[in-house]
Amino acid sequence: MKDCDLKYFKNLLSERKAQIKKNIEDAAREIESLKDDEVGDEADHASVSTDRMIEQAISSQQSRELAEIDFSLSKIENGGYGICEMCEEDISFQRLKVKPHAKYCIVCREIIEKSAKK
Repeated sequence: MKDCDLKYFKNLLSERKAQIKKNIEDAAREIESLKDDEVGDEADHASVSTDRMIEQAISSQQSRELAEIDFSLSKIENGGYGICEMCEEDISFQRLKVKPHAKYCIVCREIIEKSAKK
């Protein structure tokens, strides 16, 4: 991969990383404010509880994505970025544009998804 492409993806990953960190911080503040809310009745309590679970699920998913982004950024620094971890072929530029932290080419990703469903 060319240096200009690596720079492009590094910038893309860094921007996404900053956005995720902000989202996680915002979600943590939202969860904290939900704890402080006065709960009037059982319906209010159920609503607050549901909102809290949704916020925690989103934060958990974004934490996983953040770890994948950090891994991809380290691969850029170490020279392994854009190479499928399964077949060791190049991951297409188009796939990386859609998911810059992709670990697998599209063919290997499909294999993994089919295996997981069994």
